[in-house]
Order: sequence, then C-alpha cells, then structure tokens
Amino acid sequence: MKIARALLGKFLVTDFAGGISSGMIVETEAYSWMERGCHAFNQRKTNRNAAMFEGGGVSYVYLCYGVHELFNIVTNKPGIAEAVLIRALEPVDGIELMMDRYNIKNPKGITSGPGKLTKALGITRKHNQIELNGPTVWIEDRNMKVKPKDIHSSARIGMNFEGKDAVLPWRFTIKGNSWVSK
Repeated sequence: MKIARALLGKFLVTDFAGGISSGMIVETEAYSWMERGCHAFNQRKTNRNAAMFEGGGVSYVYLCYGVHELFNIVTNKPGIAEAVLIRALEPVDGIELMMDRYNIKNPKGITSGPGKLTKALGITRKHNQIELNGPTVWIEDRNMKVKPKDIHSSARIGMNFEGKDAVLPWRFTIKGNSWVSK
C-alpha cells in the first residue's frame, strides 16, 4: 500500500509509437499474493502472472476481459507477488499523440481508466516484464508532492467476490482530480 500511495503524483512516460507521451499518476490500486483480488493469490504462479514474481520495478501488463490491456508496476522482491495497477493519469506530454492513438479530437477522459491510459500511452502486452527505468517505459519523479491529506483510499474496483479481501481500502486517488476513473 505504501508504494501505491507513493506513486500518486509520479509520471508514467512512454517513448515509442510516434514519440513521448506521459501523464501524472492520479489513481492506483495495490495487489498482494495474500488476498483474493490478486492474480497471484496464495503465490500461484501462471504464464499470465509470471511478471508479478519478478523484482520490483518491472511491468506487469495483462489482458482484461479480452479487451483492455492493463499496466501494473511490480513492487516486491523476486518471488513475492505484489503489484500496483495504474488506474488513471492526468495527461501531460504528447496529448496530440494520445488523441491520434484513439483517433479523436478531444482529450477529455482519454486517460481516466486503466484500459484507456494504456491505449493512450501506446502500452500493450509486448511491454510486459520490462524494466521500468527506460528507454521505452519509465516512471519519473518531477517533484510533484501529494500531501497525505489529499489522498483518498477506498475499496478497489471490480472485486466481484465476497469477504474481507473484496473491501480492502487499497485504491488510492488524488482527491478532487478530474482524471480519476468514474
């Protein structure tokens, strides 16, 4: 949870498919092998979730509902499956490029969801299990400080099972940011 909070205000940057595009991270969700919402619950390793067992700073990109490719940052040491889903960004660099990738003229809402932001930034499953220190995908600190009082935590989205794991307050958003997913 600490890393999911700390990523708010950092920037996810890509440099491919036409140039640089980026956005400030405004919404995250934490996942751990210890809870049922995680693809690697009980340390169950599969071809799909293998990236989660890498060391921190590696990408985990997977296909959701057969439609959306979702981007996660692996956050623990090798062998311990934990990751943070990047749920929403406030677009900053390459907004025209992002709109071209969508073939739209208005950027409203273009990165306000995990499937939307990967499409806008050009991230696909071919970016799974890559080191996130460049040259194609990286996290950047631009000294944007998000105060603890400006962070809201709530239950994660899409937990379609019952029990305590379904309501863990592991979704983090920057209060009042208009790019947070609906």
